[in-house]
Amino acid sequence: MSLTSFELLERTRAELAPTEAPNRFVELISEGRLPVERVRDLVCEEMRINVADRRSFALLASRFPFSPSTDFFLYLAASETPGREGLLKLGAELGLTEEAIATYEPKPGCQTYPAYLSLLALGGSQSDVALALVANMAAFGDACGATARALVEHYGISTEAVQFFAIFGEPNPEFEALALSVVEEGLVAGEPAASSKTAARLIQTYELQFWNTLAEGVD
Repeated sequence: MSLTSFELLERTRAELAPTEAPNRFVELISEGRLPVERVRDLVCEEMRINVADRRSFALLASRFPFSPSTDFFLYLAASETPGREGLLKLGAELGLTEEAIATYEPKPGCQTYPAYLSLLALGGSQSDVALALVANMAAFGDACGATARALVEHYGISTEAVQFFAIFGEPNPEFEALALSVVEEGLVAGEPAASSKTAARLIQTYELQFWNTLAEGVD
């Protein structure tokens, strides 16, 4: 008996949960023990991901030009514009200029996630991408919400400047509904659920690697 998109999502989340490693970045920033230089690094790394992901989503929209897939991927691509604005606002409060962000040297461990998403954009199925993103959203959202709260509480950042992370820290029913509709379309078309579950596992692993890379070497 074939799975529905919701059943596949729930099964994937259940399988991923026991494998989740601690998020050291969240642990440190929640206690105010993360050096502010690492927070600046966070902004710079996210800015690079912002640009890369927008390209990936635009490519996916061109590869899958029919609803609901194109609606989902264009929705994601469009969300990167306000995301960039939010990151620039946070960067300004941290003393980062746009030039400093542009000349920042990225950490390899932080850029594995967007590199893999680009690979999926080139050759992955629509359900691979949609399931990976929606299955990872809970872990990503928790990290973003904790980061937003800690920046205000421990680093003196205004609530307006942490909106990039605060927004992702809130549930997004529209995102999940769109993602599940894309997964469902892929399953009906015969796209293998096993491939989508693999993509979800890798995306979640690389996303955690992003956070933990930013915490490397901090006691």
